[in-house]
Amino acid sequence: MSKNERRLVAGLDLGSTKTCAVIAEIAGDLPRVPVVKILGVGVARNTGVRRGMVRDIEETARSVTAAMRDASRMAGASVTEVTCGIAGEHVSARTSSGVVAIRGEEIAGPDVERANEVARAVALGRDLQLLHGIPQEYKVDQQGEISDPVGMTGTRLEVEMYLVTVQATAAQNLRRSVERAGFKVADIVLEPLAASHAVLTDDERELGVALAEIGGQSTGVAIFQKGKIRHLASLKFAGGFVTSDLVQGLSLTQADAERVKERFGSAYQPLVNPDEMVDLPSTPGQGARQAPRDMVAHIIHQRMDEILQLVRGELTKAGYDDPKLLPAGVVLTGGTAHLPGIVELGREVFAMPVRAGIPERGLGGLIDSVQAPRYAVAVGLAMYAARRVVQGVMSGGQGGGGGAGSLVTGPGMDKLLGPVKRWLQDFF
Repeated sequence: MSKNERRLVAGLDLGSTKTCAVIAEIAGDLPRVPVVKILGVGVARNTGVRRGMVRDIEETARSVTAAMRDASRMAGASVTEVTCGIAGEHVSARTSSGVVAIRGEEIAGPDVERANEVARAVALGRDLQLLHGIPQEYKVDQQGEISDPVGMTGTRLEVEMYLVTVQATAAQNLRRSVERAGFKVADIVLEPLAASHAVLTDDERELGVALAEIGGQSTGVAIFQKGKIRHLASLKFAGGFVTSDLVQGLSLTQADAERVKERFGSAYQPLVNPDEMVDLPSTPGQGARQAPRDMVAHIIHQRMDEILQLVRGELTKAGYDDPKLLPAGVVLTGGTAHLPGIVELGREVFAMPVRAGIPERGLGGLIDSVQAPRYAVAVGLAMYAARRVVQGVMSGGQGGGGGAGSLVTGPGMDKLLGPVKRWLQDFF
């Protein structure tokens, strides 16, 4: 394959504190899990996004430009299309049912698509747009738990679909920021679902697992069971609150508090030696300062315990707080999940198996560049884009190309449905 025929994809995670870009090459043709080679990674500071909403288009565009420039330089290649993540309190989800009569002797693809269209054709509410329509199960003549009804005989087909919606203006401002940086948005994907692509195994999805993507300003929660998404939620507490606590507790600037958290932080206080002292950044007026590392860990521990308790509360609300329903436990990912002791604290809070979600599965190339929880969303977005290319939904190649477009394109349902079968393009 010549250089100009390389199938390249890019994932772009626009967080509240940083923008992370990943450029990858598709190295396999398996429709469900194509292998991607990591070619380049770029990270840039971002202050233009807060709680999943773009507050400053120019600042966000600058951050996108910087992150993509670094990723392109590292990859030795450029792209014009990116797949973006979206998250925040404006995201909501609901279930919807669709029922159709079977026209022929057996169920065909068009019958399934008609049922899906009926399930999607609901009033979403003011200023909301459909992001994902994910079939949970199909029923044929009241027989349920069917994943693919094509070829079956029946007279009535039902589908239960999980609809994920976002605020229209949030998606539009995200798109404008990326376009202002000179890139086309090929697709927009919910961040916890993107992260699940990179860090969860098929066995975990089948058994039952909860994913907590702990970012800077919001925490996304996703519950999977029997291979399907069962519950989604967004919490307004995340890693930025830990930094703010260190600012108040240790009289630090925001930047210094972030550095102290990165260098000396621990989410589980018992892991820290109580006699160890650390040097604190200080102003000339403050003079040289020290603090027990145990104090730093105590501040972080208290806030992280609160955040994980909120996640546990969401599991209870969804009816999945019983470890028997989530045999695979909880997977913690996102920028804040890199803190030492986060797994130990999680096991104490959830009373079930807990691990850190690190992108490893289905990857090649510069894997060591993305083996940290903070890269889960960006890598997952690249993997999502790779699957779309392999399925023939979206183009992939150096310099981008014409894509199928995002699911979030405008306020009308005609722009949301499109000519392709969206239900096959989503995660399950």
